Amino acid sequence: MHEHSPEENARLVNRMARIIGHANSIKTMIETNRNCTEVLIQIAAVRSALNNLGKIILAEHIEECMMDAFNSEDEDEKAEVLADLMDAINKFVK
Repeated sequence: MHEHSPEENARLVNRMARIIGHANSIKTMIETNRNCTEVLIQIAAVRSALNNLGKIILAEHIEECMMDAFNSEDEDEKAEVLADLMDAINKFVK
């Protein structure tokens, strides 16, 4: 299984930290009775940011982890990795 570099992990963690900060600001907006339209717009922004993070992770998984597995001679490993990918995609797009 492919391991991500410390730089890749730091980049993903930083992106997630920004998403968490944004989600916390939505909580504050709700607590202070901000306009519902403004809150919904911010919720849409967080949802979009999470989707983009998921796309980045999925792309890296396909580019790195999948390529490692498919360079292997082990057909069982290839089938398992493909099944895991399909499961992840199904859960991601749900």
